[in-house]
Amino acid sequence: MLEEEKEVLAKRIAGEITLSSDPGKTIRKWREIFGISQTELANKLGVSSSVISDYEGGRRKSPGASTIRKIVEALLGIDEKRGSNVIRAFSRTLGRDFPTNAILDIREFAFPITVKDLIEAIKGEVVANEDLLSRKIYGYTVIDSIQAILEMSSDEFLKLYGWTTERALIFAKVTTGRSPMIAIRVQGLKPAVVVLHGVKKLDKLAVKIAERERVPLLLSHAKDENELVLSLRVLVEKSEKG
Repeated sequence: MLEEEKEVLAKRIAGEITLSSDPGKTIRKWREIFGISQTELANKLGVSSSVISDYEGGRRKSPGASTIRKIVEALLGIDEKRGSNVIRAFSRTLGRDFPTNAILDIREFAFPITVKDLIEAIKGEVVANEDLLSRKIYGYTVIDSIQAILEMSSDEFLKLYGWTTERALIFAKVTTGRSPMIAIRVQGLKPAVVVLHGVKKLDKLAVKIAERERVPLLLSHAKDENELVLSLRVLVEKSEKG
């Protein structure tokens, strides 16, 4: 049932690697999104792990089309053996319109950034799990928290994650931060970081949930949602430049 989605995802990965200014970094990005080690990928391809390391580190000539195809097929093959988690997540984003009133912006980074990079861009303040600021982020979703509460079903909430949970969920128009953190707690899917914008008085329960779930929690002091989104898009442009 997932064959069509698998084919679309395969073309996307291959296209990104082929067109990337740094194919090795892009291979590493996708390997990490799939949660696959260099050794596991190497074993699937029948090569030594040093070959994968050399590709990713730019120490080996950029792979040709046939090698890229083998890498993509290996990533997808390993994911299928694990239950097709990444393929299924990607399929949720295909052929369905996001609830536009709730999602203000959703993007993926060409190369991952860290929570530290995000803090600087959004005028962020860390309120929980400062020890996790080196965590990688592969994309972000900006959510109108009021519209999300009013409009989104449980299944639609999953769309906020795009095709990877290793992203920033950024909730705008937040009063205390309690509702977004409870929603994350109930869903059971942990984003790489949660950002709250517009908080008037931070709820202690929101902080406790973040600490228990081991999810970095930030407050953004951007002037408004427009400034917040624009600063995030600058990060996307920077990641495209490697």
